[in-house]
Amino acid sequence: MITVYGTPHSRSMRITWMLEELQLAYEFVPIDFSKGEHRSESFLALNSAGKVPVIKLDNFVMTESAAIVSHLAELYSNGQLIPAAASEQKARYQQWCYFALCELEQPLWTMAKHRFALAKEWRVPAVIDTGAWEFQQALALLSAGLADKPYILGDDFSAADILIAHTLLWAEAFQQPLAADNIQDYLQRCKQRPAFNRAVQKETVT
Repeated sequence: MITVYGTPHSRSMRITWMLEELQLAYEFVPIDFSKGEHRSESFLALNSAGKVPVIKLDNFVMTESAAIVSHLAELYSNGQLIPAAASEQKARYQQWCYFALCELEQPLWTMAKHRFALAKEWRVPAVIDTGAWEFQQALALLSAGLADKPYILGDDFSAADILIAHTLLWAEAFQQPLAADNIQDYLQRCKQRPAFNRAVQKETVT
């Protein structure tokens, strides 16, 4: 039994996308932040931080979207969505996963926090412009790393692409320019995957 606790348009999309790529059955349990469900006793028992996503694999509970995506790939993809352990390709995979979180996502999340996520007394509007500048620097590095490859590791789609493409979707939602042609083509390629569209439908319907 696989259960995903999440919220539409959040990092939980990374988990549902991965599960759809793996064609695994799972239950999506929506957590409504507006109703304070993330602070309920039952949810805090799963994740004391009160954040999504959370995945429950039988009795094993795990948080942190990138770690979950990699764990699922190792468990169920038969090497199709994650490179072999200790290989150079696995090292490259890890490099781009960490890049997605630390360089590409970080400025976007900083912008979000200072727009709406933080309490008003902690928001610093000037930080938003800095975040936008930082994101463009990271985007340029991504464009160079991607070059003319279909996916970040080459010809084959991997779990790293889920993290990167999902972050680029956030950038689109935040109206951040994605000017490089290879970035635009890459994102469209990822969005056209059937598993991505099934994940979108799953979260929307739920």
